Amino acid sequence: MTKGSLTRRHVLAGAGAGATMLAIPAAWADVDYKKYAGSKIETNLIKGPRGDLLQKYEKEFTALTGIEVNSEVIPEQQQRQKIVIELSSGRPSFDVVHISFHVQKRLFERAKWLSSVTPFMTNAALTEADHKGDDYSSAGRTYATVEGGFNALPWSVDYFMVYWNKELFQKKGIAYPTNFDELIKAAEALHDPANGISGFVGRGLRNANLPLYMSFLLGFGKDALDEKGNLIIDGPEAVEAAKIYKHLLTKCAPAGVAGFNWMESQASFLQGKSAMWLDGIGWAPPGEDPTRSRIVGKIGYGVIPKGPVAHASPTYGDGIGIPAASAKKEQAWLYCQWAVSRLMGGRLLQSGGGVPFRNSVIGNKDTQAGVTMPAEWLTCVIESAKVSKLGLPVVVPVTEFRDIIGTALTATLSGADPATELKKAADQYRPILEKSEKS
Repeated sequence: MTKGSLTRRHVLAGAGAGATMLAIPAAWADVDYKKYAGSKIETNLIKGPRGDLLQKYEKEFTALTGIEVNSEVIPEQQQRQKIVIELSSGRPSFDVVHISFHVQKRLFERAKWLSSVTPFMTNAALTEADHKGDDYSSAGRTYATVEGGFNALPWSVDYFMVYWNKELFQKKGIAYPTNFDELIKAAEALHDPANGISGFVGRGLRNANLPLYMSFLLGFGKDALDEKGNLIIDGPEAVEAAKIYKHLLTKCAPAGVAGFNWMESQASFLQGKSAMWLDGIGWAPPGEDPTRSRIVGKIGYGVIPKGPVAHASPTYGDGIGIPAASAKKEQAWLYCQWAVSRLMGGRLLQSGGGVPFRNSVIGNKDTQAGVTMPAEWLTCVIESAKVSKLGLPVVVPVTEFRDIIGTALTATLSGADPATELKKAADQYRPILEKSEKS
């Protein structure tokens, strides 16, 4: 066995049932994976498909490197709070950390909590020959880049897309919408409350509703901030996007949608009670599970329709990095590149639990052949990547942004005027943003 290489027996033991076997890259043989055999690292991961996958296969990493892994996997909100407290102290208990780029990018880069991984990526003794920065999608590179280099590795991306009930569409003779106008008309035509069917469902809950709203705003060719970082969430395009949001959730959605997060929206759709659901592509697996879904085999996976100005899929993503305070950076690097490797990325994609940022994983035919989700889901992944756009502004006070703007959006569901609510929200958030940028 070449130094540090995994045997086929190891791979066979770890592969999921029914999945196409993923080959160990030949480039792994050139890496001195055994350099730190006998050492131990601590990892801090978010509970969910991605964190669970790494924990499930960490014994393979130990077999490859001789490095023992002690992983802590905790719920997302608790994990975000914990790592900020520990990193702020300068004495984190972990050597590898799972971060939510869409919430924490700006905070982490300003605090300089993460070690640059760019030097590792050019170290042939520690890095696989096929692991290059340009293998990551543009959204992944945007998330991970700080001052010209990477301060984390892009791991898993979540594109927003439309889940649609093919049976309900067929009964009404409606085609999948290609633009916002068609989306609205389809939702109206499919809405049938007398028979317990809503034409559309999505997040109405304050804070959680920003990703849905941003799906419409990006279609108008605008973001929450302009190119100079000025807040424009109360501009004319933002107001028009809010009107679409309000119309769909008040005229075409289930009762009580103002309290819906993704879980409630998913439940309504999987029970066959909603014709369309706009949300992240990573929530797809339960739809094909007969123990959780009443519409198995009837679900369509569609790229978000075009807006009046732009075609954009709001994009959110996770990364994995090394604390600057860690004393085991090289060991941590070996773990990080294993976590985002073609092998682990392939497993993530095949399970439907996430979408790797690496183009070589998404485009690999062998990996594609083992995807357990329908072919239409994979096509939606590939096509959504082509119109990917960051779904939240890259600022430190992201939570405040989601809370304040989200409150305004939820207020519109009770009859408030979108322009008035967004103006109040912008006036409230603008000084928070300005103070943050000056500090």
